[in-house]
Amino acid sequence: MLLRFKTLSVLRSIRILLSLVFLIPFSYLRGTTQQANPGDFTTNDKVESISGIVIDRDTNEPITGAILRLILNKETSITDLSGRFTFSKPIDLPDSLRISAIGYEVRTIALLDFSSLLETKKVFLNPKAVSVKELLVRGNRGVKFSTNRLGSVEGTSIYEAKKSEVISIENLTANLATNNARQIYSRISGLNVWENDGAGIQLAIGARGLSPNRSSNFNVRQNGYDISADALGYPESYYTPPAEALDKIEVIRGAASLQYGTQFGGMLNFIFKRGPEEKAFEFTSRMSGGSFGFFNTFNSIGGSLGTLNYYGFYQFKRGDGWRPNSGFDVHTAFSSFIFTPLPELKVQVDLTYMTYLAQQPGGLTDSQFERDARQSFRPRNWFSIDWKVASLLMNYRFSGSTELDSRTFGLLSSRSSLGNLDNINRLDLVPRIDRSFNRTLIEGQYENIGNETRLIHKFPLFDQISVSLFGIRLYSGTTLQRQGDADSTGAPNFTFLNPDNLENSDYRFPNKNVSLFTEQLFRFSPSISITLGARYEYINTGAQGYFRERAFDFAGNIIADRRTNEVFSRERDFAFFGGGISYSLSSDLEVYGNLSQNFRSITFSDLRIDNPNFRVDPNITDERGFNAELGFRGNLDDVLIFDVSIYLLRYQDRINNLLLTDTVLFNDYRFRTNVGDTRTIGLESLLEADLFRLFGIGNKDENLLVFSNLSIQQGQYVSAVLSTIVGNEVELIPPLTLRSGITYRNSGFRASLQYSFVDEHFTDATNTRRGTGNAVSGLIPSYQVLDFSFGYSFGDFTFEGSVNNLTDAFYYTRRAESYPGPGIIPADGRAFFLTFSASL
Repeated sequence: MLLRFKTLSVLRSIRILLSLVFLIPFSYLRGTTQQANPGDFTTNDKVESISGIVIDRDTNEPITGAILRLILNKETSITDLSGRFTFSKPIDLPDSLRISAIGYEVRTIALLDFSSLLETKKVFLNPKAVSVKELLVRGNRGVKFSTNRLGSVEGTSIYEAKKSEVISIENLTANLATNNARQIYSRISGLNVWENDGAGIQLAIGARGLSPNRSSNFNVRQNGYDISADALGYPESYYTPPAEALDKIEVIRGAASLQYGTQFGGMLNFIFKRGPEEKAFEFTSRMSGGSFGFFNTFNSIGGSLGTLNYYGFYQFKRGDGWRPNSGFDVHTAFSSFIFTPLPELKVQVDLTYMTYLAQQPGGLTDSQFERDARQSFRPRNWFSIDWKVASLLMNYRFSGSTELDSRTFGLLSSRSSLGNLDNINRLDLVPRIDRSFNRTLIEGQYENIGNETRLIHKFPLFDQISVSLFGIRLYSGTTLQRQGDADSTGAPNFTFLNPDNLENSDYRFPNKNVSLFTEQLFRFSPSISITLGARYEYINTGAQGYFRERAFDFAGNIIADRRTNEVFSRERDFAFFGGGISYSLSSDLEVYGNLSQNFRSITFSDLRIDNPNFRVDPNITDERGFNAELGFRGNLDDVLIFDVSIYLLRYQDRINNLLLTDTVLFNDYRFRTNVGDTRTIGLESLLEADLFRLFGIGNKDENLLVFSNLSIQQGQYVSAVLSTIVGNEVELIPPLTLRSGITYRNSGFRASLQYSFVDEHFTDATNTRRGTGNAVSGLIPSYQVLDFSFGYSFGDFTFEGSVNNLTDAFYYTRRAESYPGPGIIPADGRAFFLTFSASL
């Protein structure tokens, strides 16, 4: 088949590809699994019909989606959910039947032999060696690596030729009780991790120079549906699922924009555990304790009752924090019910609730951090979250080749931040002459509902299985954002003093979004595939409300108070495109490349906020650009996995911060605007190997895993609103990031030592090196951290421990202009943790 494909001219190949994009063969939707009574099979010149069932020789289970092709008659059939196939049209003899399925050896049977050799009409296929191109490597037959990648097609999603990583939680040796992102995401190359707290309450990761702030540059999901406040208007994720409840975490890079939304960062999907299939009831309890008053209890139940699978958990954790004024209490609950009333139909209902209260110690200036990184000057700052998410997932398989998936989700949540937003170089509890002593309360309420429906269809082409994916997304959200004065106490009183006449702003932000998307995967041979895709977006974001500007005299009296009412909407629609190519050197080695356009909408925070450290350009516009990458990945004998890629990210009208100075009070502040166009190039590499198996030493139960995760990046402003910025480095891009580690496993024991190094990088487009007076801009110095974790399992019991920041390094990962700052946010020092768990 490959030879025949290579004989086509380039022009004819292009014509074929273009016709396939616009004329997807829906004729296969009908007739591919025709059910006809099989006729008697004879050796005459014609056969009226044949039928049968395709079966896995090892498991004796039917194979769905297998392609059967008559070589001479050119007819094709695809097996249904029960593995059955039918050719109902007359068939000329002699002819042969070619049977192929993903993960199985191809088999060819002469029809003259079909009746005599297979009187039961059963066709057996032999499973072939696991191919990293076709399947997700699950367990690796000998070595359980903690990170693998997604298969080319899984469920109703296409991942062919995309950079993807899957973190297997059960194979990690890390501190799960604290959601330690530095450890959990250690094998995801190119990530910049902000460490906001020692409990992992809010995940803050960014890729390729994009801001890690609440992971807002990723489309963040759990079980395939959105969990952020507003996917386009306010894409910040205040809720992070507990790692103890997760089965795996999927990370897709920039090429995910076609299927999962337009974000430059990609898609992040948390997959929860399911109840065990072989038990009616299982109870698991994990208890953890650690430094600085940390306590965590995680309790889950799960099981299967007939056609029902259920899973649920409750987690409570609290702590005093490494710094003063940084205590927290977190409650998280989740329940999931999966019904399978028919073999073809699956219905899943998820309910999620999270609430927490955290005191925030505020930031530090550079000199304060150097004197004592543990001190705090903000005893009155608090943060509260109330997060509720519900979803209904329905999946229906029409046949082995056609599947429909529909996910309806809704969110009803709120967040409240309370405290002093003044520059960190101004004391909090000393009377001041420039304004009142009251704190500022910012309250956000989020209501949204959406549906994403996908149809995937597999069809034969060039004797291979090609795939069509079509989807639609409907989304409606409303955000209420209010800012005004609260009381002057130190208590967490989230109440406005003047709720009917707020001192700062009161806005309603409606958001509507309709998306249509498609991806087409064409396989021309077992080695070559091309994926083409397109997405259409309609977005309507608006604002209805007012903001106030007040001026004070030196005695603290109001001398000017102006209120401005605003009502406007920004409506736009656009289409963007992408594609990828994959070439397999063997079943375990692949070269892949892709290019996809990206778009990032202006957010509600870009439209209106009142912060003395932070101002927004009223003429700010959306961002556009593209991601391109070329990579080489593979799995060698299940003892070594690797993925090495280079990428180019082009950003147009990049929204970011300029460091400017107030002309009245001469205070430094960040000005948020379309700074300019940037170009970022980089190399991302991951290599992990089992040294024992690689060199043939140790026993079968022993593993000595080593990994190296290296990222080299360089970003530059190629044009800008200020000529002094052109040629500057792009902020938030560490030129070098290295994470490496070694893990030893022997039966029930495991221990891991992990090293992290992050190079120095800038926090603003003006490339400010020396920290400003209020510390919101300046350099992030390079830092290195060492973590140690261990565990021992015996029967149904497990004992775990970890030492975070083993060398007690003093460092920081971010400078904040608002909460949890403003100023430098120190990372936690050395901390010890112990966990005991049992399953009954």
